[in-house]
Amino acid sequence: MPPTRDSGCRRPTQRPDTAPQLPCDQPGCNRWFRNLSGLTKHKRTTHLSFSHPHQSFPDHGELLGSSGEEDPVADTTPMLPKHAFDDYQAEVPLDPEHEDMRAEYVGSSGRLYCNYHPGLNARRCDARGQFLPANAPPPPRAEKALDDWTPYRNRLEFELADFLFTHAEMPARKIDTLLDIWAASLIGLDLYRIIDSTCIGDVKWDNFTIRYTGEEQGSERAPWMSDGYEVWYRDPREVIHGILASSEFTDKLDLVPYREYDVSSDQRRWQDFMSGDWAWAQADRILHDDPTTAGATLVPIILGSDKTTISVATGQTDYYPLYLSIGNVRNTLRRAHRNAVVLIAFLAMPKTTREHANTPAFRKFKRQLFHSSLTRILSSISRPMKVPEVVLFGDNYYWRVIYSLTAYIADYEEQVLLSCIVRNWCPKCLGHRDNLDEGALRHSREHCDTIIEEFELRQAWDSYGIVGDVVPFTNDFPHADIHEMLSPDILHQLIKGGFKDHLVEWVERYLIHVHGRVEAEKILDEIDRRIAAVAPFTGLRRFPQGRHFKQWTGDDSKGLMKVYIAAIEGLVPKDMVRTFRAFLEFCYLVRQNVITEQTLTEIDGALRRFHLFREVFRNAGVIESFSLPRQHAMKHYHYLIRQFGAPNGLCSSITESKHIKAVKRPYWRTNRFQALGQILLINQRLDKLTAARADFAGRGMLNGTCLSQAFEVLGTIEECANAAGDSEERTASYEEESGEVIDDQMAVDAHVSLAHRYQRARARNVGALATELGVLDLAHLLRHFLQSQLYPNDLRDPEDIPYQECPVYEGRIRVYNSACSTFFAPSDLSGIHGMRREHIHSCPMWRNAGPRFDCIFIVTDPQAEGMCGLDVPRVLCFFSFKYQGTFYPCAVIHWFDRVGEGPDEATGMWIVRPGYRTRNLRNIAVVHIDTIYRAAHLIPVYATHNIDSRDIKPHCSYDMFHSFYVNKYADHHAFEIAF
Repeated sequence: MPPTRDSGCRRPTQRPDTAPQLPCDQPGCNRWFRNLSGLTKHKRTTHLSFSHPHQSFPDHGELLGSSGEEDPVADTTPMLPKHAFDDYQAEVPLDPEHEDMRAEYVGSSGRLYCNYHPGLNARRCDARGQFLPANAPPPPRAEKALDDWTPYRNRLEFELADFLFTHAEMPARKIDTLLDIWAASLIGLDLYRIIDSTCIGDVKWDNFTIRYTGEEQGSERAPWMSDGYEVWYRDPREVIHGILASSEFTDKLDLVPYREYDVSSDQRRWQDFMSGDWAWAQADRILHDDPTTAGATLVPIILGSDKTTISVATGQTDYYPLYLSIGNVRNTLRRAHRNAVVLIAFLAMPKTTREHANTPAFRKFKRQLFHSSLTRILSSISRPMKVPEVVLFGDNYYWRVIYSLTAYIADYEEQVLLSCIVRNWCPKCLGHRDNLDEGALRHSREHCDTIIEEFELRQAWDSYGIVGDVVPFTNDFPHADIHEMLSPDILHQLIKGGFKDHLVEWVERYLIHVHGRVEAEKILDEIDRRIAAVAPFTGLRRFPQGRHFKQWTGDDSKGLMKVYIAAIEGLVPKDMVRTFRAFLEFCYLVRQNVITEQTLTEIDGALRRFHLFREVFRNAGVIESFSLPRQHAMKHYHYLIRQFGAPNGLCSSITESKHIKAVKRPYWRTNRFQALGQILLINQRLDKLTAARADFAGRGMLNGTCLSQAFEVLGTIEECANAAGDSEERTASYEEESGEVIDDQMAVDAHVSLAHRYQRARARNVGALATELGVLDLAHLLRHFLQSQLYPNDLRDPEDIPYQECPVYEGRIRVYNSACSTFFAPSDLSGIHGMRREHIHSCPMWRNAGPRFDCIFIVTDPQAEGMCGLDVPRVLCFFSFKYQGTFYPCAVIHWFDRVGEGPDEATGMWIVRPGYRTRNLRNIAVVHIDTIYRAAHLIPVYATHNIDSRDIKPHCSYDMFHSFYVNKYADHHAFEIAF
């Protein structure tokens, strides 16, 4: 008999005076009910059957590895302990040796310390689960030779396979053509066979089918009742084993729950998942239930799902991927598009005729199908959630691990489905849908179970927003509560929801309401022109036609957030601008990589100001109620940060990005016929290549390049170095407008270097450069610069020294069109160590559109905070020269002056204007590029200028206006420094 999903979760104990009298007559079901209503509701929750299909996708059966047998689903509905979800620290009898809480300083600066959980403290063990002494060496592992490239013959073969399949993403036909050409001339390579024979990283795909087995309603059977719904999945337990065993993550996992503090202020800090209160409390709960788990390693399981559309023009092609990660992985690694987020399933998406699409039975079946599928996919990790298992990690040690369902990344529509609530209700709290922001207790599994037991389905739906005839999949696993698992979602709740769908839309409604549609359209056109006229900046999305386009993406909304507040200033009431400021500050604060107690205070303050100033929209008659689930979700961020750490590690932007790599790109490599099977195969091969690369890199076999290794074998190291240098020179001059992520560690927070190639067509001496820039006293400025460089202990201001006393340079110079700034910006898209790279442009012609001379931040007072320690100049030129054997990379800059003693009250941004000396001469200087921090972005203060924005192009924005906002919303790093 195929296994069925037990629809009955463990409910609260019945009251003594109403003992259950009616049993469920389903075979194997031992549930009893006190009244007919409860029994009916239980039987309506259909027992769905699982069965393997009789056929798989053609030509892929061997690799996909369907087992053909069905293991019975383990008992996944254990009785939870009475205090399983109480928020307390349990007193657990521990081994006296490990009873005291461990505390230690972390980081190179010694400014932070962590308290580590004393119970689930991740003690090493042997393969049998016996704990080892702290200094015990790892068990011996079979060593592989440094030239063992199995199943590849050599490095060239591996690098070629990895490049063609992973990076070039060539379709199979083109790969075969290329390999045929090479096979005839140089090498022979059966690419797919070799990749498929890779043993590591091989977690095979399996599948099952779900069918409707409930009662038919009416005389005619609906088509969807006869269909089978196929789900493809990989064993999540094996996937987790692969993550833990990967050498790529060896030093990048947090194995023990901890609480991090700043030494100077003793303030708590939240960053990665294991720093949150949830991990600590969960360890307490596990130890309270079973003290023998002491010394085990808690592995929190993070899930995420979201439908994605591949193609609309050629027909609706939708997929429903499910992803898995673990909370031990640090946020920067999870966000850096590494393999810490793994595709584990494609869920079924049932469809039917229009006649039946909106029937209650079909909607209920879709909910049950979703939860039943998740229960079946995750069934292999049910037992290790109660009894630790021994797992080999990437450091070659064994550890006893215990799993726990922790967080679920989903947008609001997905959260409604997951938490079994009615739309427009909150999945996190009990607030009524008509007044969500009214204070309310948090949702819990026990509360929902009680409501379902005590009330009829209709009353539970209308009064509490609970869908009572569907059981959440989390009820089948210990210590799991779907309401607690739902994580904050910056992308859909704040960026797409609160900003784009709410505030921007409300501004348009306000303008129409106050000015009428005709005049409002003119004002909206002016806003669009202002947005289009913003100067270019690395990573800033361009809106050449304003914001009038139909298909909005998350990146579009993020880009508009960076410039919108300055574009509407002066065209709407001040309180609307203040509303946007409060909302943006909330978004940028919760997006920070590290959140302190002070940050939480600022988040609460921004939320209070947002709630205060948004009333301007209600007072103007634009909106009647603020009971909006996505906007209401802002109230829960404070609590969720304390629970899960910084929200940027659990945002749906992570799964959206994974869609591209795991679904969309593989789809475009298929022949579109039964594409899912090909997508699964492509993902399996990509995983094998990734695992192989990590294995080879861990053994030091991928140092250098294929070319350098070939030269080394031939003994021509010098030629290797020359070839590598030439290659770097040729490729480094190509500059991407978007920022780059850097995986290397750096000893400093920021570093600036000139472009690799200088411009031979530009000035070659100081006099020619002075003429080119229109800076006639450039020679004098250069002499003052040399004075400050050669005599740093001279306390006099170099500008007060007569230039006749300063050193003279009349030699050759090299002029560059750009410089590269690499800096620590973990809150933005960055590498695994938080490093990010951007280009600073200073060129007379950029992309054939006009000149581009970027602005920069220069640190002028290292002791001051924010803009009080920074100045903003504009770069007129980058150049270099040698003087007395010393190389000087420099920049000619035009200083800007700050306006006022603080930021603008309405927008929250500082205002600057071009600086001038006496006789209206520009305040020009020559500075060393080591004084440059990074690029800065300025937006004109449009409201103070009487300029027709129709005549303004982005490349001349800095020349047309005389006052600018320092755009702290340009990116998250700018927000953290330009306050």
